[in-house]
Amino acid sequence: MVDPNANHDADDTPSDDEALLDPSEAAEIVPDDPDHPMDSDDNDDPEPDSAHEQQEEIQLQNDSRAHFDHHTDSIFCIANHPLTPTITATGGGDDTTYIFSADVPSPVLPQSYESSPSASRSSIPPIAKLTGHTDSINALAYTLPHGTYLLIGGLDGQLRVHSTTDPSYPLLTSTAEVPEINFLLPNPHPSHPDTFALGASDGSVWVYTIDAASDPETPLQVLQAYYLHTESCTAGAWTPDGKLLATVSEDGSLYVWDPFGEAAVAGGVTSPSSSGGGGGGQALVGLTSADQRFAVEDGLFSVAVAPSGSFVAVGGAHGMIRIVGLPRLSSSSTPSTTPQKGSGGAAGKTKGGRQTGGPKTSSGTPGSSSAGQAGAILASLQTQSESIETLSFSPHHSLLAAGSVDGSICLFDTAHRFVLRRHVKQAHEGFAVVRVAFGGGASPSASSSTAAGTAATSSSQQQGSGDADAAWFLMSCGMDGVIRKWDCRGGAGGSGGQQQQQQQQQQQGLVKEWRGHRGEGEGGGVLGFVTMGDGRVVTAGDDGVSLVFG
Repeated sequence: MVDPNANHDADDTPSDDEALLDPSEAAEIVPDDPDHPMDSDDNDDPEPDSAHEQQEEIQLQNDSRAHFDHHTDSIFCIANHPLTPTITATGGGDDTTYIFSADVPSPVLPQSYESSPSASRSSIPPIAKLTGHTDSINALAYTLPHGTYLLIGGLDGQLRVHSTTDPSYPLLTSTAEVPEINFLLPNPHPSHPDTFALGASDGSVWVYTIDAASDPETPLQVLQAYYLHTESCTAGAWTPDGKLLATVSEDGSLYVWDPFGEAAVAGGVTSPSSSGGGGGGQALVGLTSADQRFAVEDGLFSVAVAPSGSFVAVGGAHGMIRIVGLPRLSSSSTPSTTPQKGSGGAAGKTKGGRQTGGPKTSSGTPGSSSAGQAGAILASLQTQSESIETLSFSPHHSLLAAGSVDGSICLFDTAHRFVLRRHVKQAHEGFAVVRVAFGGGASPSASSSTAAGTAATSSSQQQGSGDADAAWFLMSCGMDGVIRKWDCRGGAGGSGGQQQQQQQQQQQGLVKEWRGHRGEGEGGGVLGFVTMGDGRVVTAGDDGVSLVFG
């Protein structure tokens, strides 16, 4: 008979199954559950579709008709030929300047409407590639009146002059007098062809002329050099008649120069606040931060001269704008009709019969500035919160536009004590406004260099639009990568209430916008633009691409 306990002592060690926790002793029993994909896996499938939708959205928002993409770095500056505006020059961070034609046919239908749309379109081919600089190209300009020469200024301090009479743009001459070149301004004075001003990072201001016919050995000649600015000369503007030159600096100073001695010829008009006078050797008007009425802490970065030539507007840090009277060299002077980047063209009348300009003189002529008004601070404005990077006067109407790093655009009525007429707070979706220009174009006689060194832009259109209606429209570009066109008629409220961005833009005059650059701030903004006169716009992109719109 078998003893049921016979093997008990021999198997004292419990089996693996017996060692498991008794279910009755467990605090919680977790039921069996089949495996499920991780949460992140739930999004794996939709992601390609989302990316595809995003890519399609970006493609649909590219409103350009053509593009130029030969640059390998940001495009910092752009200029077009004064007689053939479709001929465009661009300079960038790749130390290279390209010449190309923006005269491209408009597609009959957008690419999305084509039966067999191509995956990508070809870039506009370059006409010429110009090298020789060892640092970024920071300024471009064609000389006036015929665009005989292309001026190229770099952060290496080089000024290179190329002849435009040959399609290869051969180098005529070069010089390097300064550490860095901030801007180049062709002079519109008919008696001084192929003359231009240069502003430098060391604060110096130079006026040159080119005369290859009479002196082929040294065609580039220095007419004047000024050294009163103590820090970088950030921006400059010629008066519409090309007789005087206004420049501003990071040191907060404004100087108005007489390069050709026109003041002496006119009777030695000087300002009590000037550093000297006569013959172009010193400034006719000089204001610095030592004058507390004028002082703008942290510097000035933009300047524009009124179409009448009677006053100058300067913009600086913290949204500060100062309006300063200018000397009038001749009461019979006829202002130029050249529209300016940062200023205007011909003086005119608004539809209400008001003339452009500032305060009336004793003779009752709006915009006429006597010697006593020269150097006088006519107004101090502060509506925007950050630096004023760009200024522009309407060539036919009493409007001054100011674009700020805070992303807003302000319109001031110059005929009514510079009252604020409109404040578009979200003009460029919170991104910095790089440039504003009335009439859809820029001038060779004005330029601005931003505090961040983003762009120096020069357009070489000689004639502004003779249509007064066109002068109501303002073009702007910003670091959001968008070009916008605004109708400045009417008087939308200045400060206004809190509104949705799109609604605010439409209510405050947005007419049209062109998209295609990457946008979203650094690396995708629009650093400048030029216009063809027929509604077409060509851009300089921080993404290294130039787009043709319109």
